[in-house]
Amino acid sequence: MFELNGYSAIVTGGARGIGRAIALALADAGADVLITYKGNTAAADAVIAEIAAKGRKGIALQADVADPDAAAAVVAKAIEAFGKVDLLVNNAGITRDTLILRMTPEQWREVIDTNLSGAFYMTKAAVKEMLRAKRGRIINITSVSGQAGNAGQANYSSAKAGMIGLTKATAREVASRGITVNAVAPGFITTELTADLPDAIKDGVKAQTPLGRFGEPHEIAAAVIYLASREASYVTGQVLGVDGGLVMM
Repeated sequence: MFELNGYSAIVTGGARGIGRAIALALADAGADVLITYKGNTAAADAVIAEIAAKGRKGIALQADVADPDAAAAVVAKAIEAFGKVDLLVNNAGITRDTLILRMTPEQWREVIDTNLSGAFYMTKAAVKEMLRAKRGRIINITSVSGQAGNAGQANYSSAKAGMIGLTKATAREVASRGITVNAVAPGFITTELTADLPDAIKDGVKAQTPLGRFGEPHEIAAAVIYLASREASYVTGQVLGVDGGLVMM
């Protein structure tokens, strides 16, 4: 396993699903972790308890990353608690799925504000500190929906595609200062969001996926650990697909 001893990390949307798996994997690798969450305090507290059980420092901070002031406060809290920010994982995201003809401006804005603007606000705040340190890792959790599009997800697909552009542009801006910026693009992963999908849709997804199954949150977390590690110091501006072969580019 790649070691992240001495790292301090921020994981947005770290209370459940993929974010939870990433936060716990980071703690397993030796990092102290601050997670943000929107409203599920019990789930966030449970993650922090698991991080503590692994012998690492954990902090849960309720924050709306779509608010630039809140994003700046998250980074400030991590610096207060850990003294630095080595790693930012932009994972927080929401869905408001519907066909584009039925999609309201509010449904569009909500998803763009949280999934894309939130990543921008968090990145801006974290990069300021990483530039001073002349090192850092930023990892954006995008999606196959941002690579190939998905019917009923014009807002989500647009936000996730925007994250890929954000990843590449930021990577070019900060590479000279020892900061890498990459993205992980999950396919269909077994989480609360996918658990309620009708069996017919699940079967259809599996049929389209060369590996013939949904992924697991820990498989996304493993990709994040690699990109965060010293071994990935020559990797930047890349999108690592963890999707069972669903999207091959």
